[in-house]
Amino acid sequence: MLATGWDGSSATAHSGFGVGGICVRLSGESDGDVALMPTLEPFRTDGERFNIDIRIEWVGNIPQPQGRQIFDSGTTWRLHEADAGLGFDVSSDVRGPRPFTRLLIDRDFTSATLQMNEECFVGVAHDAPRLGYPLDELLIMHRLTQERAIELHGSGIVRGNGVANLFIGHSGAGKSTTTRLWTSCEEVEVLSDDRIIVRLDDGRDGPAGPTGMRMYGTPWHGEAMFASPNSAPLTRIFVLEHGHGNVITRLTRSQAVGELFARAFVPFHRHEYLENALSFLEQLVSSVPCYRYSFEPDERAVETILHFND
Repeated sequence: MLATGWDGSSATAHSGFGVGGICVRLSGESDGDVALMPTLEPFRTDGERFNIDIRIEWVGNIPQPQGRQIFDSGTTWRLHEADAGLGFDVSSDVRGPRPFTRLLIDRDFTSATLQMNEECFVGVAHDAPRLGYPLDELLIMHRLTQERAIELHGSGIVRGNGVANLFIGHSGAGKSTTTRLWTSCEEVEVLSDDRIIVRLDDGRDGPAGPTGMRMYGTPWHGEAMFASPNSAPLTRIFVLEHGHGNVITRLTRSQAVGELFARAFVPFHRHEYLENALSFLEQLVSSVPCYRYSFEPDERAVETILHFND
């Protein structure tokens, strides 16, 4: 689906990036307005097809939101209702109590305005990238609710023979450890060591695999610092947990849905987002074999996977 709404005709500068099959176009009046964060640079795209259009504009100040507050992270960002959709406010102790930026976006997550608060940038160079964490991840996460796709807390590892395994787990479950073990034992491509997007494989990013699902790297890496813009047809999913020995247990579909949902990044403020996520997870676990992997953190954990047959 192509982005609709504001067409950027008054803008003089443009850039774009793509994460998980979602392409975002930034438009503004200067190159600084549309500069990408270093974490997003590997995901830069110059294509003409975009799912989300974002206009960057400077405003004298960002007033208090008028709509109902939906969510407060307790730290850097808040979500509220806006006239045309939703508003994400980002603040920082360094820049004062008011939001230094506000993203206003429609409910289909196709067209948005990113407002920059001039009051918060007095005496600060205006050439810093405008769209950064956590807005970039929040933007992609919400757009995924409109598609057959989901973001999971996991490490995606692709072997030289094309076998692509996704190891999911909560913080501390062993994703970074698993990533280090695989990179030390075998030539592999790590799409991400912390956040992976899985979506239906339509073949646009290469030949579709037998499971019909594809996993994508993201910019939001973990301790091992792997963040690739590439993707691969998904072969298997393993739910990580520390244990004695290296034991692989097949999960039932209902077990797999529950385990994946508990490790998914899904907006919880609208019931339809949750319903869409659960519906997609049911399709995912019906297509891709899912296992629980109780492992010990040494090279034998890799050997167990290498010699495993479904």
